[in-house]
Amino acid sequence: MSFKESYFRILKENGLERFATDELAERFEELTQRLTDFNSQVNLTAITDPEQIILRHYADCLMAADAFPHGARVLDVGCGGGFPSIPLAIVRPDLQITGLDSTAKKLVFVENTAKEMSLSISTLTGRAESLSHTSLRESFDVVTARAVAALNVLSEWCLPFLKVGGVMIALKGSAGDEELAAARKGIAILGGGRPTLSQYALADMGRSLVVIPKVSATPVQYPRPNGKIMKKPL
Repeated sequence: MSFKESYFRILKENGLERFATDELAERFEELTQRLTDFNSQVNLTAITDPEQIILRHYADCLMAADAFPHGARVLDVGCGGGFPSIPLAIVRPDLQITGLDSTAKKLVFVENTAKEMSLSISTLTGRAESLSHTSLRESFDVVTARAVAALNVLSEWCLPFLKVGGVMIALKGSAGDEELAAARKGIAILGGGRPTLSQYALADMGRSLVVIPKVSATPVQYPRPNGKIMKKPL
């Protein structure tokens, strides 16, 4: 089965028909080739089979694509090899995306791919708990993250970057409801409003999408140093 055939089948099986176009299939096939080539030198992902890449990386990211407001300035915290940054930039060229990661060598792939595929992505190397105490604080419309940390930790990394009126969009697994229950108190402390949780199936995998509005400024003492965040989440 060709890449395009697999791409069309997987997207249609998961309710993503709107992204099953020849143009997007070609774009994602190019991304897959770049990803597998770079992955042979730097470990970006343990998933190397093209069909699994389509399902577990592309379709997973695309399930959240409609949650992003038009023209938003987006920060992807812990973007790693570019997920969800790159799939989002391919299907949502209106977004202005910054990929943040503490591992510079992974961002080389994101930078090169963005340049060579003409995607609206910039990159930033550093740690979220430090950079959110700079001019980047409360400067983004959306902060997103996928497969980075439990929500009670992630919210302290992400919410300080958000403008009041912005939203945090977290792509989580099947235990998203449990993570949200543990994070609610901290979310309120950090200026977050009432979260919404959407749960769905992606093939045989349970997935969750947590959307948290920013309703008030984050108190200046947050985020704390990372050792304190990890030892005692809010």
